Amino acid sequence: MTAPQPLLDIRNLEKRFELDRGFLETLKLRGGKLVQEKREVHAVNDISLQVAPGEALCVVGESGCGKSTVARLIAGLLTPSSGEIHYGGERIDNRSRRAMMPLRKKMQMIFQNPYASLNPRMTIQQALEEPVRYHNPNLSQGEIRDKVADVMRAVGVDPSWGGRYPHEFSGGQRQRIAIARALTVDPEFIIADEPISALDVSIQAQVLNLMLEAKEERGLTYLFITHDLSVVQHFGTKVAVLYLGSVCELSDTATLFENPKHPYTRALLSAVPQLKDDHPNHIRLRGEIPTPINLPPGCPFESRCAHANSRCQSEQPRPQLQPDGALVACHAVEEGRLDG
Repeated sequence: MTAPQPLLDIRNLEKRFELDRGFLETLKLRGGKLVQEKREVHAVNDISLQVAPGEALCVVGESGCGKSTVARLIAGLLTPSSGEIHYGGERIDNRSRRAMMPLRKKMQMIFQNPYASLNPRMTIQQALEEPVRYHNPNLSQGEIRDKVADVMRAVGVDPSWGGRYPHEFSGGQRQRIAIARALTVDPEFIIADEPISALDVSIQAQVLNLMLEAKEERGLTYLFITHDLSVVQHFGTKVAVLYLGSVCELSDTATLFENPKHPYTRALLSAVPQLKDDHPNHIRLRGEIPTPINLPPGCPFESRCAHANSRCQSEQPRPQLQPDGALVACHAVEEGRLDG
């Protein structure tokens, strides 16, 4: 039986941000001589991921690892430096802004900050009606109003609140409204960039459950960006662990939590609170995080890894398929130097 075609297919994606804009900024003094040298931030480095229809792929990692950059590249808010992004079997990263417009209805984004993602000068009704009117010009005003009211009820927002402005709502209510705005155009794929990190813990579970309900009822596919692994266990079907813009480990959620393989994944999971007596001690990472401006020639995690050797310093690991289906980019795992 052949596997279904992925809805999203990212191939060797890279994104670099230039630090030196003008000619004078590129001039550096090296050994008493003026040389021209352009510095770049290597935010995303050769990432390949696939998301099948109905999946929830969680992308995790510490701050600055490139999670949000990946989300913005997929959404078309940034242009890749190299690599390709395919959606529904068609390449989309080289499309113009106008050519991307039909895709906006299928692909929606929920942002991290519910206080910044809503226009303070628009009522909630106006904010929710705008995308429906834009993507469905044939609908009457009454049909648009009914559709918005249905979606508001679905996310637990009273339609009678439509005349209010964003500042009249709490953070949790605003994020529900942001989710409603994404759902009004009946998307099939949602990019959620840390949608609950700005909310109180008591509200986070409500918003997560709301997104899961929407997934089941509407057949949604998610790319969920987060740094909270307890959320991943609750929400994700697959997990991609990022470190300094590279994928360390890619696995289905159950396999990752039962048998993490990459040293960085093990360190992340050891920090998740557990109600078990046999839970291993917290793994403390030592060493410095390399700068994304001058990436090391070998493994990006080498400077903080207790299992690193000379090969790790000089040769960048490539993702290797494991017997349980996980993809792991680690020389120590490949050579069997890690205890199970």
